[in-house]
Amino acid sequence: MDNIYLLMIVALAVLAIADLVVGVSNDAVNFLNSAIGSKAISFKTIMIVASVGIAIGAVFSSGMMEVARKGIFNPEAFMFSEIMIIFMAVMITDILLLDFFNSIGMPTSTTVSIVFELLGAAVAMALIKIAANDTQSFSDLVIYINTSTATKIIFGILLSVIVAFSVGAIVQWISRLLLSYDFENKATWISAVFGGLALTAITYFILMKGIKGTPYAKLSFDLIGGLTIKEFLETKVTSIIVFSSIFWSLFSYSLIAYFKTNIYKLIIIVGTFALALAFAGNDLVNFIGVPIAAWQSYEAWAVSGVPANAFSMEVLASKVPTPNALLLAAGLIMVLTLWFSAKAKRVVKTSIDLSKQGNTKERFNPNFLSRLLVRSASNTSALVERFTPVVVNDFIEKQFEEKEVKASTISDEEKPAFDLVRASVNLMVAGILISIATSYKLPLSTTYVTFMVAMGTSLADRAWGSESAVYRVAGVLTVIGGWFFTAIVAFSAAAVIAFLINISDLFIAVLLFGIIIMGVKNYLKAKNITEQDEDDELSFDESSSLQGVIFESAKNISKVISRGEKVYTNAIEGLSKQDLDLLKKNKKQTTKLSKAVDELRDNLFYFIKNLDESSLNASNFYINLLGHLQDITQSLEYINNRSYKHVNNNHSKLKLTQIRELIEVNSSVSNFFNEVNELYKNKSFDEIQNIIKEKDRLYGLIQDKILAQVSRTRSEEKSPKNTTLYFNLLQETKNLLNSVMNLLSDYNESHDSSIKPAKLDR
Repeated sequence: MDNIYLLMIVALAVLAIADLVVGVSNDAVNFLNSAIGSKAISFKTIMIVASVGIAIGAVFSSGMMEVARKGIFNPEAFMFSEIMIIFMAVMITDILLLDFFNSIGMPTSTTVSIVFELLGAAVAMALIKIAANDTQSFSDLVIYINTSTATKIIFGILLSVIVAFSVGAIVQWISRLLLSYDFENKATWISAVFGGLALTAITYFILMKGIKGTPYAKLSFDLIGGLTIKEFLETKVTSIIVFSSIFWSLFSYSLIAYFKTNIYKLIIIVGTFALALAFAGNDLVNFIGVPIAAWQSYEAWAVSGVPANAFSMEVLASKVPTPNALLLAAGLIMVLTLWFSAKAKRVVKTSIDLSKQGNTKERFNPNFLSRLLVRSASNTSALVERFTPVVVNDFIEKQFEEKEVKASTISDEEKPAFDLVRASVNLMVAGILISIATSYKLPLSTTYVTFMVAMGTSLADRAWGSESAVYRVAGVLTVIGGWFFTAIVAFSAAAVIAFLINISDLFIAVLLFGIIIMGVKNYLKAKNITEQDEDDELSFDESSSLQGVIFESAKNISKVISRGEKVYTNAIEGLSKQDLDLLKKNKKQTTKLSKAVDELRDNLFYFIKNLDESSLNASNFYINLLGHLQDITQSLEYINNRSYKHVNNNHSKLKLTQIRELIEVNSSVSNFFNEVNELYKNKSFDEIQNIIKEKDRLYGLIQDKILAQVSRTRSEEKSPKNTTLYFNLLQETKNLLNSVMNLLSDYNESHDSSIKPAKLDR
């Protein structure tokens, strides 16, 4: 029986590694968002700076491990066997929960997840103990749980969301008002003062959040009056801020004036390092704190000679340092994950997309609440503007006027999501808020703060315009809802898992096996999704000439035709075999294809703005092209939806003759689509005329099938549903072919092989 605890320690060690991977994938958004979004420095440099910060921060994290040991529950109230159940339940739940959020690309708080998992598992074990003890009641739960800490955590969640958003918005609005979008041409002293304040906030944040919680903070030095670092930081706040501001402002002025340094880039580099250091130094407990506490508990119990169910865990109440070797190993895993995790990039992308200045692919659909909030904010803004003097309004508008950048000078992927000022404010405000919370010993989630600051600065910077506000607000509300969902699910799932493990140790093996299966499945799924998205994604045309549009759009046409052929074939196959699952999956593919084409149509404004004055006829061609693509997707949707509805309603199966005829039509349509696909893939536009000649043959084939069905209907057909479906499918197939033929005709008329396409300047 004792061997089970050794096996649990081994399992927890493996789970710790897995938790590090999924945890870093989620929390990378905390320190990468500003640097990646602003494109201030190269991606490689960003990763190196963040990696150094993580490596140093990991060594400083030992002092924070106490949270997992005694921060949520009272360890002396539990026995060793019960503590091990709590720790196993927490780690299993944490991996499942974080991996779920990472898979959907949503940032959540590892701090909140680990706290509520500890709380849920501890409450479950406490209730089990209370139920087994006739002298105790539910009110005795306070004996086991540290209720004051739990209350502070909940208060910290609400406070961080509201304050971070509000302060971020206010500071960004003031910064933009003073610096405008033409910040690079402002007076040197203005940039120097901004740099001094920003660097002061960030460096003080490093001291408060990155060092204060470590054992090194207890060292005293004569230079600071014999005080420890911690005491000096807490008692000399005003002096530190004043002298730091003066020093960093002078330092910034020297760099700008004499070394022509871009101070905003320096702020972003230092800020990224600071947040990465603080993340590793304080959030490492979220990933390995529980396994280390379990290991230390096992060591104490193993030498005691006391049965596991009788050995009190009051040993956890004392402070035990974590070996530096373990911290270094954890830091190495975190750095490797940062470099190679595709899920980390997906989570970062969600945050950047929601804060992007200008057009982007909106991930979230607007809802009633987002519309209500946007409408209320617009009305309030209009009311304030009405009572503001015209001179003031004009000045504000001028400061918030973005610099015109011709779209053709840079591709959409290379454009920064926001400028250096906003990135600097993001890092500065996040640093200030987390430092203040740390000094007042308030529990705060770095994820909540960094994300909400980024959203607040986006609002103040007018990134959420009338074209995107309802989508962005809906996205923010979804993320916030996910945070509260994290707390509820973390508590409930950990409690349930602790209860199951208490019933039988076999549940541990079952759950661990489930994690392995889920991990492999999610990895393969993510890999397949990434590859499929790259293959299926339609790109926006950025050429400025007609011939350039013809060549650029060929790739999109090829993808639509290729995916359309699969959709059409699956629809006919699903109907012929009465395969409802195939038709259901096909329905998702048609919807996905239709949305991709709609996104191209949504980008029409930017396409037209990008055209040269001498190439405006390209706009007419492109508009017609989009119309043909939409007609193609609508026909495919109709064909599959009618087939799905027929099978789903359990209508009678098509007759064998009808199935054979549909298969024959599908074969011809499929071959035709494949020929068209190859033509556009290879840009063999000179062959269009040969393919168009097949029009009469294909139309004749479909017309023959229609006449055959008319004959059957008059003599032998008994099912009105079958007849209607069959006629509709053939007629819509004809419409589908007609759309493709019109597309080919437009290309045939517009393509001129003697003109070299104008390429996009990059």
